[in-house]
Amino acid sequence: MAAVDGTHVWIGAETGILKGVNLAKKSGVNYADLTELSKDQEITVINWAEKGEDKILTGLRNGLVRTFDANAGVYLKDKDCSGGEGIFRGLAANDNAIITCVESGLLKVWKDEPEECTEIEVGANISKMRQNFNEPHQVATGGKENDLKVWDLNDPTEPIFKAKNVRNDFLDLRVPVWVTDMQFLPESDKIVTCTGHHKVRLYDPSTPRRRPVLDVEFDEYPIMSLSALSDGNSVIVGNSHGYMGRIDLRKGLVRRVYRGFAGSIRSLQCHPTLPVVASCGLDRFLRIHDTVTGKLQTKVYLKSRLNCLLFSSADFREQGNSTEEHFEKGKHKSSDDQKPGDEEAEELWRSMEVIDESAAPSKHKSPSSKTDKKPSKRRKTGKK
Repeated sequence: MAAVDGTHVWIGAETGILKGVNLAKKSGVNYADLTELSKDQEITVINWAEKGEDKILTGLRNGLVRTFDANAGVYLKDKDCSGGEGIFRGLAANDNAIITCVESGLLKVWKDEPEECTEIEVGANISKMRQNFNEPHQVATGGKENDLKVWDLNDPTEPIFKAKNVRNDFLDLRVPVWVTDMQFLPESDKIVTCTGHHKVRLYDPSTPRRRPVLDVEFDEYPIMSLSALSDGNSVIVGNSHGYMGRIDLRKGLVRRVYRGFAGSIRSLQCHPTLPVVASCGLDRFLRIHDTVTGKLQTKVYLKSRLNCLLFSSADFREQGNSTEEHFEKGKHKSSDDQKPGDEEAEELWRSMEVIDESAAPSKHKSPSSKTDKKPSKRRKTGKK
């Protein structure tokens, strides 16, 4: 597994570097040839190549899909998966086949043996493609004016589920469609989506109803990423202004808000077994929050703007110098006490010179000086 060498989170950066982070040591390792990096090698999507978490697939801006050996720490091979227009919006693997989807809506299934490629048109302006881990031969797609669809890759002629837009608003105007992310709930047929219009929606394909069975609003900015908790009763969402929250899918309520961000959250993922969530984004930090208490357990500065991440299923708390021990010793503040960029701000304030205002000469008299004067005598006018 990936955690044999102490790596708990794998992150793809805008610079094209694959970063492996050890949460116990709060350190990261770069896996790339730093002398040959270019903008075309930006990692836009990342996923496991196999269930054992031994290999990682990374999708680059230039259309290459690179396979990385997580145990040896080296890249194994590159595959040209270009086609269509735009960057990768989804990457998955199933039965030794690679599944890719680009922004223009061209979904491809690449098989090595026999060497062939199946193409599926899923609609334009795709924002995300996700695999159903309950049924690996199924994927979901969605984007701008391209509502949620579920596809069976064994028979891709028509989607097996096609969502219907919500009813018109109170002005009887059509509600615009903008699906930004989605996920199949664990051990369920239900699908949860988030939108660029700050909505979280729950769909149940097992019912005749194609409209969402739950529609929840979160903040007022586009939601960029979501991840479901292992129990399937809640999801964590993060938006473009650095707000992250936990939403109860049973009650349709925002149960908790997580703090400490200073930029757009581009990717987040809940741990498969532990009550923690990892998130990364434009502020170059990897953060680990406790999903129950909302406290920030640890954060690691990784120098580059971060696009996507993978959370290993290993229990990082079992190691001796764990992040949990650091938190209990008070080395990390609670997320409720932190503000975006708090550490940098505190360092800046500490470096400033303290000015004593009481020692500085004042050009204006204080209000109290007027009260110290003796009241002037009133002139006698002869009137009683």
